[in-house]
Amino acid sequence: MSGEYDLVIVGGGISGASLLYTVAKFTDVESVALVEKEDEIAAINSHHTNNSQTLHFGDIETNYTLEKAEEVKEGAELLAGYLENHDEGREMHSKRSKMVLGVGDEEVASLEERYHEEGFGDLFPKLRPIGREEIAAVEPKVVEGRDPEDDLLALQTPDGYVVDYGATAQSFVEAATEEAGVDVYTGTEVEDITETTRGYTLTTDEGPFDCEVAVVAAGSHSLQIAKEMGYGENLALLPVAGSFFLAEDGPLNGKVYTLQMKKLPFAAVHGDADVHDDSITRFGPTAKVVPTLERGRLGTVEDFLDVFGLNLPSFLSYGNILADRILFPFVIRNLIYDLPEVGRRAFLPDVQKVVPTMELEDIQRAEGYGGVRPQIVNTETYSLDMGEAKIVGDDVIFNITPSPGASTCLKNAMRDTHTIMDFFDEDYEFDEEAFRGDTIDAFPRADEHAEEGVAATPGDADGAESDDAADDNDE
Repeated sequence: MSGEYDLVIVGGGISGASLLYTVAKFTDVESVALVEKEDEIAAINSHHTNNSQTLHFGDIETNYTLEKAEEVKEGAELLAGYLENHDEGREMHSKRSKMVLGVGDEEVASLEERYHEEGFGDLFPKLRPIGREEIAAVEPKVVEGRDPEDDLLALQTPDGYVVDYGATAQSFVEAATEEAGVDVYTGTEVEDITETTRGYTLTTDEGPFDCEVAVVAAGSHSLQIAKEMGYGENLALLPVAGSFFLAEDGPLNGKVYTLQMKKLPFAAVHGDADVHDDSITRFGPTAKVVPTLERGRLGTVEDFLDVFGLNLPSFLSYGNILADRILFPFVIRNLIYDLPEVGRRAFLPDVQKVVPTMELEDIQRAEGYGGVRPQIVNTETYSLDMGEAKIVGDDVIFNITPSPGASTCLKNAMRDTHTIMDFFDEDYEFDEEAFRGDTIDAFPRADEHAEEGVAATPGDADGAESDDAADDNDE
């Protein structure tokens, strides 16, 4: 197997698949290939069991500043529009209520300030502050059994998109391969990328690929490849494995987040019904630091050591990060959550903050769920880099973990496509208007929901009778 292409994309997760779709459908690039080491598209972190299935808009993520929320919002709307346009049968997503819950005077005051004074109410027209009675109408189990003296407030929105990112990635690939000049190679592992006079040669276990432009969208392995090519020497990775606990009998209709701890890059504990089975609610994630780039694959320990670097700046960076008075207790607590039986007992109070009536026997460790989400470490500043992890080189792009990952995959693809057009010295064109027409233009705006009630039918935020039962299941 070998081939010559204008563009080769390495990695068939949601990031690589969204770029393939964007280039294949909305540019006139003549030949493009996607190369994926697994036998199937989206088999690792994009698989629906290995992520939170959340489409992050920035509306209920309380660790986002207004500026970051503005940035993330467009990306989420691009993907939501694609799903609205191409997934009428709800095979790739479901749509439910979503809220962030404040309990007690301090948290309620924080949410009120966020909504009224910090500008989130203006940025998200569908977002509404609701009190105990309305919370109970949308999510009865959130109020049931709770101390009536507890002050409650939630910021709630109907835009609770629950996404099977693996199925969405496959949809992108299927759409792309309808076009001429598009090839997809699975079960093909890239062993080396070498710069040539024409561009790059990718050495794989199935033969060489030559291209003018390369994009590496291989998750944690992107930094490994970048370093082998002399890029990203000031970066390392802090791989974090996310896990979940499961509760059957569907105590929640939609997504219920708690307030984010400041300074943490990880999602706040939340509960949400699975995209493909709304009788199962997942609580989490827990977040455990691990020395591997892929969950459960000990062979990637060596890969982790490659991106760690085993040098003084890396050790100093890790020490500085893990010594933080907020992060260190968080890391220790999450290690405890992973212990048999002890972990379940330790995690129960986090579950009960969302659903007070939950008991120990109601939750079980979700075996086989969760992936590894790398956090970027800047070894020059000895700190975590909370921003987008992208390296742009000479006719090559490395996407390591675009923040917040899957939610902004199409926005990241749009940006990369513009960069790729620049690499080709404007030999090709990107029809961004058509791209937006196929994606964000299909996203339902606030005025389309003006007459919809907040409570609506539980499990269906659009106010219509739920049609998600058969396919309830993203970042």
